[in-house]
Amino acid sequence: MKRRKLKLEELNRISIEEFQETKKIPLVVVLDNVRSQNNIGSVFRTSDAFLVKEIILCGITATPPNTEIHKTALGAEESVEWRYFEDTINALNTLRAEGYIIYSIEQTENSLNLESLQLDKHKKYAIILGHEVHGVLQEAINLSDGCIEIPQYGTKHSLNVSVTAGIVIWDFFKQLH
Repeated sequence: MKRRKLKLEELNRISIEEFQETKKIPLVVVLDNVRSQNNIGSVFRTSDAFLVKEIILCGITATPPNTEIHKTALGAEESVEWRYFEDTINALNTLRAEGYIIYSIEQTENSLNLESLQLDKHKKYAIILGHEVHGVLQEAINLSDGCIEIPQYGTKHSLNVSVTAGIVIWDFFKQLH
């Protein structure tokens, strides 16, 4: 069976204005000192695809407008809401005050396997993704309601932060949409 690739105009994508009016899933993605602008752009693009409410950029994490972010975000940095906090802990305290349940995406003692995660559609969630080498700050882990770990079966101990974001955001989307 032949399959023809769809043209962009056949995908029926919404405009940035329509996206901004669309109901989002109750999820905020916190980027804690993510250094790669390509990873940041990828998280914007994934957040656009799965209707994430907002991205919070912290510390050394670059912010739009930025040519390197745009290379992978492809305009999603204009559709997805974002805020910048110099300090991740201040960002988390703000989210806590706004009623968010906060999860660090990190390998820790007593972390919850992503496959076991059960979300409540009536609650708001934030996930923290950390620095490519050092992971999520320990102080941020301490402020989290829990830690989520993606099961891995190969020789490497971690995934790229943008890949991790894609897996976790997709799982949250499936449960919250």
